Amino acid sequence: MRVLVVDDEVRLARSLRVGLEAEGFAVDVAHDGTDGLWLAREHPYDAIVLDLMLPGINGYKVCETLRAEQNWTPVLMLTAKDGEWDQVEGLDTGADDYLTKPFSFPVLVARLRAVARRGARERPTLLEAGDLRLDPAARRAWRGEVELDLTTREFSLLAFLMRHPGDVVSKRQILDAVWDDDFEGDPNIVEVYVRHLRNKLDRPFGREAIGTLRGAGYRLASDGG
Repeated sequence: MRVLVVDDEVRLARSLRVGLEAEGFAVDVAHDGTDGLWLAREHPYDAIVLDLMLPGINGYKVCETLRAEQNWTPVLMLTAKDGEWDQVEGLDTGADDYLTKPFSFPVLVARLRAVARRGARERPTLLEAGDLRLDPAARRAWRGEVELDLTTREFSLLAFLMRHPGDVVSKRQILDAVWDDDFEGDPNIVEVYVRHLRNKLDRPFGREAIGTLRGAGYRLASDGG
């Protein structure tokens, strides 16, 4: 599997290259966004590890440009530890997954293999599940023709569920995606926000889009419920 690593921290990029090559990956490295974008255009990578804060062109713009050019190579974005909105914007510009710094190398390898397995799938501008629609860039969501009034956290939770329609996602996965990897509060906060979402996008419309699988997590019906 051929991977491109784009990171301006030379020591980190070098260690990633050595570690990934030990795992059987073929690795190219760029230390700024301009070179990273050029390499991504020139070679058929299986995945890209892309830092956000890059000289030349930042990671957001690199990812956004590739998607605008119909390049759907899976992107694993590296974000700041406390950059919740970095993560949201990264996903909105077309990234497939993100990892906060500092990170565990085995976790990076697992995430990288996961996005590569999904392949270079086109990511639509609008997320849809039945008559549920969500526009990540405009931060708007609808049930049919009715626009939903969602808080920032509710919107992020719905966006995460709509990126995995029909899949069972655990409470831990939701916490990592919608809060952050270092969340240390009560994990039952997920139940609270799922209930909020149900009260806004299900119950007023007589629907049951978000299901609970006891002991496993939650699932958004792919048909919108």
